Amino acid sequence: MPPTPTRETTSHVTGTSAAVDDHTDLSLLFHRLNNQLGIILANAELVEAKAGDEASRRRGAQLVVSTLEALATVKAIRQRLKAR
Repeated sequence: MPPTPTRETTSHVTGTSAAVDDHTDLSLLFHRLNNQLGIILANAELVEAKAGDEASRRRGAQLVVSTLEALATVKAIRQRLKAR
């Protein structure tokens, strides 16, 4: 994972508040997390599709289900934070 760029939380030049910056930081983190989960999902689907036996196919299917649940959890967290 690349290092996170550093910056001040309040910009006196632009008038940006720390709350806006925190929201931007969270949006970026959610975006990155969704991207990574999408990659995991794609690979899990490949594992499931190319499995040579039933046990491997079931493991791949469980990876798919777990990744979809993780994506749903991220969505729920994001919605709860927006409601604040």
